[in-house]
Amino acid sequence: MTRSDAPAPDAPAPDAALLVLHALRCAGAVGVARLRAITGLDAADAESELIDLGVDGLVVRLPGEPPVWCLTDAGRAADAGRIAGELESARARGRVTAAYERFMVLNPELLELCTAWQLRSVDGVTGVNDHADPGYDARVLSRFADLDGRAAAVGAELSAALPRFGRYRVRLAEALTRAASGEPAYVADHTASYHVVWAELHEDLLATLGLERW
Repeated sequence: MTRSDAPAPDAPAPDAALLVLHALRCAGAVGVARLRAITGLDAADAESELIDLGVDGLVVRLPGEPPVWCLTDAGRAADAGRIAGELESARARGRVTAAYERFMVLNPELLELCTAWQLRSVDGVTGVNDHADPGYDARVLSRFADLDGRAAAVGAELSAALPRFGRYRVRLAEALTRAASGEPAYVADHTASYHVVWAELHEDLLATLGLERW
């Protein structure tokens, strides 16, 4: 470990404004309810932060019901600067980079499992999985649980480096629990599904490290 990668003493937790700004960076246009799920903030605090960020010209409310919010160009630039500052002050680039590399080893397996969940071959013909075969679904979910156990180790490394990454671990576990309890949409078809949360984590890692998607 280099001197610059040594953990910073008493690194502060990210403030609510950073959590909200970065959630919009990683998840795109979202409403308050989803923002609350992503950040762990209560609805009133999340909405208050959105209003303040809007006053600063960093986010904009889009028309519709319920309304959603997204970053402006200035907001995207502000998020990049704040996230880079967080990474630097925590001296965490080396640890986050190592965890990202382990995440990318798991990523193809996650995509393969999502395909196995959504499509199924019967008598040599591949079609949409209608979830009418509980045995098949149970086997795929068992593979998800195995993957999740290995992903948990990566999540622990990330949250030790930057505490805000800990929220992903909570959300992934919740999604897998709900899927195993009979809510199949929480594998890949819900905004809080395992696949969607995983994709947000992937985007967060890229944004945090200043990398481009391949």
